[in-house]
Amino acid sequence: MVARTQRERVVRMSVEQPLWHALTAYRVLTMLYAVLLFVFTRQKFERPWVAVAFLVVMSVWTLVTLPKVANAASCTKRFLVADLTIALTGIMLTPLADFQAQQIDGPTLPSIWTAGSVLAFAIKGGWRWAAFASSFVAAANIVERGHPSRDTVHNILLVWVASIAIGYVVEVARASERTLARALEIEAATRERERLARDIHDSVLQVLAMVQRRGTSLGGEAAELGRMAGEQEVALRTLVSSGLVPATRASEDAAQGAVVRTVEADDDEYDGAYGARPCDLRSLLAPHAGSKVSFAEPGAPVLLEPAAAMELAAAVSAALDNVRRHAGEDAQAWILVEDWPEEVIVTVRDDGPGIPEGRLAQAEGEGRLGVALSIRGRLRHIGGTAELISVPGQGTEVELKVPRGKAGQAR
Repeated sequence: MVARTQRERVVRMSVEQPLWHALTAYRVLTMLYAVLLFVFTRQKFERPWVAVAFLVVMSVWTLVTLPKVANAASCTKRFLVADLTIALTGIMLTPLADFQAQQIDGPTLPSIWTAGSVLAFAIKGGWRWAAFASSFVAAANIVERGHPSRDTVHNILLVWVASIAIGYVVEVARASERTLARALEIEAATRERERLARDIHDSVLQVLAMVQRRGTSLGGEAAELGRMAGEQEVALRTLVSSGLVPATRASEDAAQGAVVRTVEADDDEYDGAYGARPCDLRSLLAPHAGSKVSFAEPGAPVLLEPAAAMELAAAVSAALDNVRRHAGEDAQAWILVEDWPEEVIVTVRDDGPGIPEGRLAQAEGEGRLGVALSIRGRLRHIGGTAELISVPGQGTEVELKVPRGKAGQAR
């Protein structure tokens, strides 16, 4: 219910608010026009006091009720009915104040102010409400004229068609905004699930795989434990690959505030942990260097926003895990960091046996999502790309690119 209320508030702010502002200005300007029209033609009125009384009521009503047309929440049905009643009353009082106006097809007392009442119905309730209000206005004009001329019919049709068209446009725009809000909610929940899946792959799945391998090599009761760990690993991979990992409260909060916060929950998490200052990527990758991993870095700091730096470092860790798992413990790996003005490129290469053609697609089909989630998913999350190049017998190379504009680098 909270999410729905927030979403409706955002929708009305983004689509309807400019229309309500325009309607407010229209009501004030048309009120002044009706008053000035009477001032310049008052000598023609048979009973000017009737016109004065109505215009005073209309003017006071217009100014007092300006907050009512400030937004959809304030514009209640009761106000709309009262506003339309005043407009209809002004139309019906026109012959009493100026009988000649009925004969020569002159303007009514409220003049074009009446259209403001109809437009309020259109913005508030769509084309059906607009048709309802404009039909009453049309009937009042026909009764007031007695024998309506072609100009009167023309004006009636103009108000009727224009108000219905505006109401229809409002409904379409409102539906589009709801669709966008829903899409952003789904995106927020999907991103949270992907993040959870990456964390699961980087921790739980790797532990289960290690227990399975060690248990199988030890035999005995350990082999049974390894078999159970393997079964749990397969089941968990299936959940991750099918998108059934349950969203946490964090994902629900992200979904509820998707439009307002532009789905930045993950970035806030990293900023809270590492501060908002730029982070030197080299310091995050340097611990990987060792006898089996060579690390080449620029001489100057490679500054990225904490969220981008952490995701990029995690993707490098996932690539090195794949090297140890698939290329063997004796495989050599190299990390190269390139700091370009437009982007940051990190390349992870190994001298292993390489990946057979079609093996990645097969692994993803089996629910093994190390490359899809821990590497490509992380780079996609921060607006980057991951390219994997592998030739059987010649090793594997993973190239990770993060554009400066996406990574938020600050110099």
